Amino acid sequence: MSEQFARPRPTRRHVVQGVLASSVAAAATRVLAAAPPTEVITPALIEAARKEAAVHWYTAMDLPAAEALGKAFEAKFPGIAVRVERSGSERVFSRIAQELSSRINNVDVVTTADASHAIVWKRDGLLAAYVPEDVARFYKPEHKDADGTFAIHRAHLSVIAYNKDLVKAEDAPKSYADLLEPKWLAKLVKGNPNYSGTILTATFQIARDLGWAYYEKLAKQKVLQVQSSVDPPKKIALGERPVMADGGDYNVWQQQQKGAPLEIVYASEGTPFVTNPNAVFKSAPHPNAARLLQNWMLSAEGQQFSVDITGIYSLHSEVKAKPGRRPLADIKLMKDDAQAVEAQSDQIKARYTQIFRV
Repeated sequence: MSEQFARPRPTRRHVVQGVLASSVAAAATRVLAAAPPTEVITPALIEAARKEAAVHWYTAMDLPAAEALGKAFEAKFPGIAVRVERSGSERVFSRIAQELSSRINNVDVVTTADASHAIVWKRDGLLAAYVPEDVARFYKPEHKDADGTFAIHRAHLSVIAYNKDLVKAEDAPKSYADLLEPKWLAKLVKGNPNYSGTILTATFQIARDLGWAYYEKLAKQKVLQVQSSVDPPKKIALGERPVMADGGDYNVWQQQQKGAPLEIVYASEGTPFVTNPNAVFKSAPHPNAARLLQNWMLSAEGQQFSVDITGIYSLHSEVKAKPGRRPLADIKLMKDDAQAVEAQSDQIKARYTQIFRV
């Protein structure tokens, strides 16, 4: 099991030059005529998956949650080992590109917090078309690919949060504008879009809605920069900084379940909304186990497990939200736009790096 991938993430241009220079180049712009027939989990699929004995799952989900989900799958389908490869979304993307350009076929299923990755992989002809019945029946069109190459496994938010032992409720920030106040100098922590798909998505949405001038002002606040969106909730839980400027809301919820005195703030300007696609790769070394994992993860059972264990939001219409989590309908959300993130990803990272000097 690997928790971090050390090599830097290539740009979208490098992926095109590297991966598409291989045999998938002819399929790069192919559009499928229609999604394939829907599939259910059958005894034949389970038996074929057991013969493969393993499935390799690359994911940006925090490691304890990913391992718990993997164990649940193994208990449901004995004889199939889930090998979790976890890192930030941008490094997951980098690793897959590097492996495929070297003709190493290792990834079976992927979950990324940067929805633009699925656009790139589909355009490059790398994804298998596979539609679980639950996806066809219970997911809205905007939460699944029309050609059946991916669907949204989970959604979460990038939020402001604070440690209640260090910040009084009346003094806590209520907006992104509040984070620019002098009192928060050297007291903020945030993630890095060069590593985290959640933070990349949030950076795009905030820069689009508030302007890059917001980040230029925020950079003057001596912000502690960490990598993953998982890290800021941990830092404020430990009291290393009292307030996080961004980070995963479900990670804050998980810290709250451990007794950490954290409070989420849904900014008055709106809160970034992050979707996480799941996909099966055409080159999967364990194709049947990959389809079985994909089907189960997107089923009502798999989705309910993820909601109950991690506190994420499911986009499966039959799944019940975790008690105590504020409904999405009650939160002012910024609009997600994976197509725009895909087009602007390299520019966003370059500008962020220049502003924050990271």
